[in-house]
Amino acid sequence: MRWILLGPPGSGKGTQAKRLAAAHSANHLSTGDILRAEVAKGSEVGAEAKQFMERGELVPDNVIIRMIRSRLQEGNGNGQFILDGFPRNRLQAEELDKMLTEIKVPIDRVVLVKVSDDEVKKRLAGRAVAEGRADDTADVIAHRLDVYREQTEPVVAYYREKGRLVEVEGEQSIDQVYSDLEKLVTA
Repeated sequence: MRWILLGPPGSGKGTQAKRLAAAHSANHLSTGDILRAEVAKGSEVGAEAKQFMERGELVPDNVIIRMIRSRLQEGNGNGQFILDGFPRNRLQAEELDKMLTEIKVPIDRVVLVKVSDDEVKKRLAGRAVAEGRADDTADVIAHRLDVYREQTEPVVAYYREKGRLVEVEGEQSIDQVYSDLEKLVTA
């Protein structure tokens, strides 16, 4: 299992990636988790990322890609992984493809968890209430959707153009989405 899981914020891709990774002994690779881990262990690339994070800036694509490369090369012993929400823009997708070709690690599936904007707004607003998250206001949610449309939807188009994209309906129950994803494992 070597997957890329894409979807808008609130689509459930993180939840599903964790479930799939646990069920298939795969590495769950989330860029946020990787950034925090690299900073915590004081690696060279972590120190570089920390400088951007401390200034409140986005960590540049080349730094993120180096972190992903490192994680894919160290692996978990069986070479299986799920990239959760990465790549986030077309440049990252192109660089990821180059890197995977270089290290001879092909992607098995690129899966889009499809969720409508209305459902995303409902889910994120519900999460804000349930978790007491003041940062998930209607304006912030709208901005996150705009960023997704501007930056990540071109990644979806990139993989669709290459004939590598599979879509799963994300507006079902968590268990039904998981069941649909599991069917793709053996397809």
